[in-house]
Amino acid sequence: MLDIAEELRAWCAAQREFALATVVAVSGSAPRGPGASLAVDAKGTALGSISGGCVESAVHELCLDALASGEGGLHRFGYSDDDAFAVGLTCGGVLDVLVTPVRGRDPVRPVLGSVLDAAATGTRAALARVVRGPAPQLGRALAVHADGSYEGGLAGGPDLDRAAARQVRALLLAGRTGTAELGTAGGLCGQPLTLLVESAAEPPRLLVYGAIDFAAALARIGAFLGHRVTVCDARPVFATPARFPDADEVVVDWPHRHLAAEWAAGRLDPRTAVCVLTHDAKFDVPLLELALRLPLGYVGAMGSRRTHAERERRLRAEGVTDSALARLRSPIGLDLGGATPEETALAIAAEFTAVRHGGSVLPLARRHGPVHRRSRPAGTKVP
Repeated sequence: MLDIAEELRAWCAAQREFALATVVAVSGSAPRGPGASLAVDAKGTALGSISGGCVESAVHELCLDALASGEGGLHRFGYSDDDAFAVGLTCGGVLDVLVTPVRGRDPVRPVLGSVLDAAATGTRAALARVVRGPAPQLGRALAVHADGSYEGGLAGGPDLDRAAARQVRALLLAGRTGTAELGTAGGLCGQPLTLLVESAAEPPRLLVYGAIDFAAALARIGAFLGHRVTVCDARPVFATPARFPDADEVVVDWPHRHLAAEWAAGRLDPRTAVCVLTHDAKFDVPLLELALRLPLGYVGAMGSRRTHAERERRLRAEGVTDSALARLRSPIGLDLGGATPEETALAIAAEFTAVRHGGSVLPLARRHGPVHRRSRPAGTKVP
């Protein structure tokens, strides 16, 4: 749903009635993952996509039916090789899609509006909807905020709502979209209940230490990938906004001091990527010694293999353990064969993207299994 948040918020502000179809589970190869949504209003106007075209027409009709009847439901779409015109996913996957009417008095409407408002203002909030469970609860929703407060309800009483809010908040603080399992009585008691949790969180952070030409290219591609980019360097002559127009902020400070302040302020999380481009021991060693102790998603450092070996020696002397050093991506980036700042930035961005999503970094032509895979948590080891 958050993939169409801006447009959907405008529909809500205009009091437009619509039905919302959301992918809640994927099996095999499919072009879109959980959370991808299609919204359809009473005139048939559509926003978004759930399958890249494979089952859009059928889901469009289900949305119109739900809007007319007020009844939603969970629907499954899969591959059919018996009829080329059958509704199905030609890529061979299976999608479970929840269709929910969002009309003037439907209980999900204010809950949805609250999360859309949060997404628009950069405030953390999560939308949790029942996607499997007793029929009366299917589609019921909670809006959960970072402080643990919540709105709406799952039609199971306050104990269920409180238990659900605790689980949803954990996903929200990690910036993750996923599922939560609990029982209808709260905790593990009662009938099984599955929630789809969509987290509206701040963009992931990309911290680039070292105000060099490579940093300018990396800031550009980081912004393109949707990160909030910070370039930091202790040398004011190099760390200027004019040299890094694509960065959200340019900071003049010692790198380790800046990282410590950002962590203390709660502005970093397991999605954060730290790229150290200074290859100067007086900056690198205290910065990496701290970065490798924090639960960040990616830590990489530029330099030759000789520089890397010397850097490791200094870090060990500072007490950094072998397990912590194993998290360090150095020399930074994937082997793409390029050498320009732009090509190097692409190699670095490809690596931290692969780490974040658990990619194999192999050519797809050499991999077996589905092309479209769901992400693994940040920090998953990549070969």
